[in-house]
Amino acid sequence: MMLTRSAHHLLACTSVITVSLMTAAFAQDIPAAETVLDRVSVKGDRRAVPKGSATDTPLTSEVKRDALDARQITSLSDLGRVAEPGVNFNRTTGAVNIRGLEGSRVLTTIDGIPLPYLSDVTRGLTGGGASGGSDTVNFSALSAVDVMKGADSSRAGGGALGGVLAYRTLEPEDLIGEGRNWGGLAKTTYDSSDKSWQGAAAIAGRMGGTSALFQGSYRKGNETKTTGNVDDYGATRTQANPSDFSENNLLFKLRQEMSDGHTIGLTLERYRKDRDTDMRTLQAVNGNYRPGNYDAQKDNDRDRASIDYKFESESDDSFVDTAWASLYYQKLGIMDGYRGYRSTSIIGAIGRENTTDQKEFGLIGAAQKSLDLGGFEHRFTFGFDLARLTSEQYSAGYDACPAKPASGVYTGAATACNNLHTNQADTPKVDGHRIGFYIDDEIVLGQSGFRLTPGVRFDWVSYEPQMTAAFARNASKPSLPGSFDDTAISPKLRLSYDLAPATELYAQWAMGFRAPTAGELYSRFGASGTYLRLGNASLESETSQGFELGANLGDDRLGGRLSLFYNRYQNFIDSRSLTAAEASVLGYSLSDYRQGGITQYRNISDAEIYGLEMSGQKKFDNGFRIGASLAALGSKDLDNNTFIRSVAPMKAVASLGYDTTTWGVGVDLIGVGASRDDDGKGGTYFPTNGYGLVDLTAWWEPEQTKGLRINAGVYNVFDKTYYDYASVRSNANTQAREFYSEPGRSFKISLTQRF
Repeated sequence: MMLTRSAHHLLACTSVITVSLMTAAFAQDIPAAETVLDRVSVKGDRRAVPKGSATDTPLTSEVKRDALDARQITSLSDLGRVAEPGVNFNRTTGAVNIRGLEGSRVLTTIDGIPLPYLSDVTRGLTGGGASGGSDTVNFSALSAVDVMKGADSSRAGGGALGGVLAYRTLEPEDLIGEGRNWGGLAKTTYDSSDKSWQGAAAIAGRMGGTSALFQGSYRKGNETKTTGNVDDYGATRTQANPSDFSENNLLFKLRQEMSDGHTIGLTLERYRKDRDTDMRTLQAVNGNYRPGNYDAQKDNDRDRASIDYKFESESDDSFVDTAWASLYYQKLGIMDGYRGYRSTSIIGAIGRENTTDQKEFGLIGAAQKSLDLGGFEHRFTFGFDLARLTSEQYSAGYDACPAKPASGVYTGAATACNNLHTNQADTPKVDGHRIGFYIDDEIVLGQSGFRLTPGVRFDWVSYEPQMTAAFARNASKPSLPGSFDDTAISPKLRLSYDLAPATELYAQWAMGFRAPTAGELYSRFGASGTYLRLGNASLESETSQGFELGANLGDDRLGGRLSLFYNRYQNFIDSRSLTAAEASVLGYSLSDYRQGGITQYRNISDAEIYGLEMSGQKKFDNGFRIGASLAALGSKDLDNNTFIRSVAPMKAVASLGYDTTTWGVGVDLIGVGASRDDDGKGGTYFPTNGYGLVDLTAWWEPEQTKGLRINAGVYNVFDKTYYDYASVRSNANTQAREFYSEPGRSFKISLTQRF
C-alpha cells in the first residue's frame, strides 16, 4: 500500500478516536442546556433492523412485509419501481444499483451474512457469461428489505461504495400472533408481464421456549414481455425471445429461547432459478443457426446453513446490552450456457456451460453496550466479519471443430475454431480470506439534542490463486499470477440532532472501499490470432469519501426523508482497450490480436457521484393518503471528462390513495428523465428517452373470510413504450429498438390467506 494512502487513513482514524476521547475528557466543562427538547429514540430503536448491523444508521430506509405485500413487490425490479426510486435493477447482469453503482460495488446481505455478486468477467465482455447473486432471493421468504444508501464501509466493510441492500428473512414471531402458539400463511400470485404463477406457504409454531418456521415457494413463468409485435427471426424481431423459467426456495428456522435473554437457532435455506430461452434473435431461415437450433440457459443456485445467536439483556448489569452472531456456510453458483447446431460455419452441434461458484465459511456478528462516562451517555458498538472463501470458474463445452493442427492455428473453413475457447478455466481457483473489525461510539451530548458518532473499521482481504489443470488448459497459456492482499481503514464521523421528538437532522462523513474481485485480478480469455481479455494482478482497491446531509422527519402517518450527498471515488476499476505501447510493456503485440485487440482491467484515479433524494407521505384521518419521492443524481469520470454510465436518470414518483378498514385503492405516477445522448467513450451505449407511467392498485379484505386479502394492480395503464436505462444502457442495439422495451400494460393479482 502506498505511504500516502496509509498516512491519510491513519490521520483520519486518529481524528475520529480523538473526538471521542476529548468529548469524555471535557464533559464537565459543558453547561446543561436551559431549554430541553424531548429526545428522539436512538437510531436502531426506531427501526427493527438488527442493532449494530450495517443498516443500523439514519441513512437506512426500511420496506416492511406489509409494504412488500401492498405494493406487490415480488422482485428487485418491483422494489425500485415506486417503493425505492433510488434503487435500480439491471436485468441484463442481475445486479442491484444504488446511487449509481452496482454489482460488487453494492454490498448485499441476507440476515446479516454477505451475499457475493459473482460475474464471469471475461465472457461477459465478449457478450456472454454468467453474473448475478443479489437476485438469488425469493421475496416471499422476506420479512423486510433495508436499503442503506451511501459510500460507507465503517460498519459494512468491503463493497459498500454505493450502499447496502439487506434482506431479512421471516422469523417464527412474524407468523405467530399475540397470544397464540402457531400461525401460517398461504399466497398465490399471477403476473401477466411474464405469465408467471407463484405459490408460497409458511407455517410457524411455538412450544415453550422452542419455535420453528418452515417456508417454501414455487414460481413458474415465461419471458418478460416487450411492447414489440414483430415475431420474426434475427435483427428485425421486436418481441422478446420465448423463454421458460422456474424458481423455488425453501427456508427452515429453529429457535430456542434460553434463560437471561439468550436465543440460539439454526437456519437452512435453498434457492434455485433456471431459465431456458429460444434465441430467435440469433437465428435465421438460411443462417448459421436455423429456427429452433439455438437455446440459451441461465441458472442461479444458493445454499445456506447457519447457527445463529441473539441476546437481549434483561438487566442493567450485563456485560453487553444486545448481541447477535451467525456461524455460517454459504454456496452460490451461477451458470450461463447454450446449445445449438451450426449449419454454415463449423457444421455440427455446439454447446457451452460457463459456471462461476463461490463457497464461503464465516462468522459475523455485533454487540452493543450503553455506558455513562464522564457525564455523557455512550453507546458502543463492536462488530466483526471473519470468512474464508473459495471461488472457481469453468467453461465446459463441445463443438464440431476438428483436432487442432500442429501449428496451433486453424485455417480455411475451420478458422472460426480459433475463437472457441472451452473446457478450460478463464480464472484460476482462488482461496481467499476476509477479516474485519469495527467499533463506533454514539455519544449523547447532554440534553442538547446532539449525538456524535465517531467510528472506524479495519479490513484485511487476501486472495491466493491456485494452478489447476483447467486453468493450465487456458488457450492463452497463462502462468500462475501472484497473490493479492490489502488492508483498509474506514472511519466515519456523524453528527445528529433531534430537532423535535420525530425530527432528526444528521451530517456524516465516511470512507468506503472495495477490493478487486478474483476475475478482475486473474482472468484471461482469448488467444493469439483473435483477441485477449486480461485481469490485472496489480490493481489497487477502490476507495471512496462520502459526505451527506440529511433529515428523517416524522413517521408513516406524516413524515419524510431528505438527503444531499457527494461521493468521491479513487482507483475505480474499469476495463479498457490497451494501446500498442501498453501492450508491449506486458509482452504482447497488438498485431497478434487483430480481431478484438487486448483489453485489461485498470484503475481510474478519480470519479464523483452527487445528488439529491427526498420523499414524504401523509395519511389523513378520512382515509386518504398522498406521497412523493425523488432521486436525482449527477456524476463525472474525472479522468476521461465524461459521466459514469451506471448512474441512472432522474426519477420521481407521486402517489395518491384511499383506504378503509376493508378495502383501498391507489394510483402511482412515475416520471423518469432521459439519459445522455452519448457517454463520451464510444463502444456500445443505448440512450433512453424520458417517460411517464401510471399504475393503479387496489386491495380488499372480505369480512366474510377472516385473514384473506386480495391485492391487484394494473401497471403501465396507458401501454407506454419505454426503456429501462439500468438494463439496456450497455446493449449494442443490434436489434430493432422495441426488442429492448419494457412490458406494456400488465396486471398482477395476489391472494393471501393468514391463519
